[in-house]
Amino acid sequence: MSEIDSRAEEAFDRRDSAPGEEFITEHEPAGGLAGYLLGFGLAILLTIASFLAAQTHLIYQPAVISALVVLAIAQMGVHLVFFLHITTGSDNTNNILALAFGVLIVALVVIGSVWIMAHLNLNMASMSAHQAGTMP
Repeated sequence: MSEIDSRAEEAFDRRDSAPGEEFITEHEPAGGLAGYLLGFGLAILLTIASFLAAQTHLIYQPAVISALVVLAIAQMGVHLVFFLHITTGSDNTNNILALAFGVLIVALVVIGSVWIMAHLNLNMASMSAHQAGTMP
């Protein structure tokens, strides 16, 4: 067995890997330096497009918020694929579950905070004139 064959077997031997450990190859779209540069270029283009959409009249003004939401979702997709390496591969199951759990926790915190703030006035006790500072 040659040295090259033993290195090839070591590269594909995943018994010593931790759960969720990724093996990024050059054949993936986000693999290697070229993948990082492509992701960086796409992120820069999406950022410039967001600034252009917000500060110019290229987009119909009532649709600017929709355009910014679409560009933000595209920006998240670029970051997930090119920098966090979240793909549809079978070895990314743990990463996708961790991401989904994180999104769930953030959604619960944001929705709960908005709900509490929206109903805060209803649950407050009414103030007397002395507490409100309206007494002479």
